Amino acid sequence: MKLRKELMQLNEEIIPINGIDYYVRRSNDFTLPVIVFLHGFTGSAGTWSEITGLLKEKFHTIAIDLIGHGKTTAPRDPGRYSMEKQIADLETLFNELNIEKFILLGYSMGGRIALSYTIMYPKRVESLILESSTPGLKTNNERMERMSNDKLLAQRINSEGIRSFVEFWESIPLFYSQKKLSAEHQQRIRDERLSQNEVGLSNSLLGIGTGSQPSNWHRLKEINVPVLLITGEFDRKFIKIAQEMKKALHYSKHCSVKDAGHAIHVEKPTLFATMIEEHIQKIKMEEEKL
Repeated sequence: MKLRKELMQLNEEIIPINGIDYYVRRSNDFTLPVIVFLHGFTGSAGTWSEITGLLKEKFHTIAIDLIGHGKTTAPRDPGRYSMEKQIADLETLFNELNIEKFILLGYSMGGRIALSYTIMYPKRVESLILESSTPGLKTNNERMERMSNDKLLAQRINSEGIRSFVEFWESIPLFYSQKKLSAEHQQRIRDERLSQNEVGLSNSLLGIGTGSQPSNWHRLKEINVPVLLITGEFDRKFIKIAQEMKKALHYSKHCSVKDAGHAIHVEKPTLFATMIEEHIQKIKMEEEKL
């Protein structure tokens, strides 16, 4: 009770949803247009602190610790992490927060969740912003191979511990460009990763990994809201995915950010915040013309 009271004073709250305690961080004036932020694997609501600060006085921002991450519960059953259950949790959470429509932004794993949520609840989302994300894998063989790799990675987390895993995770090519960040900034990212729960990370790989989730490639045509796809110029794999997604979506724009890798919001926060603001302003202008 004391923890809940302290969090409320900080515009933070623990909200019980379907047996899971979800941590939610709300920033800026509650009467402003709403943007919901979903972090990536090994991230948390804190991932977005700099971005929400840059959007102050323009948007009310809501950042959520997804299941198994940050301060949100990390259940021991990998099945509880499935895409279907995560989406159902978010829908209940949005009802609890009393928000009807919002801009939904997701990074990497959070982008996969945001895309899946938009397909399931299209009337909720005014616009979708996907940073370095994917609709999933197209073939059963690709999914089976990815699930096998994720299972090995989950076993590594459980057997070697979080510190060993973080050292490995920081060394993969996907995050090479982050080595250009200041030592202080790199340490903040490392601290966030090290703060994670081993059970939460391993079960996230098993339950809601790219191989575990259903493919949404064939459902992109169902999305009828404006979509902004953001990738970094060094992230060739996700540039290719975004280009292919753009062809399948009705209303979309793809922006590739120079001198950035997978996590543009980390490497180029000011530019990232500006892109969000300009995208939403353009939508509002087009709506006013109708």
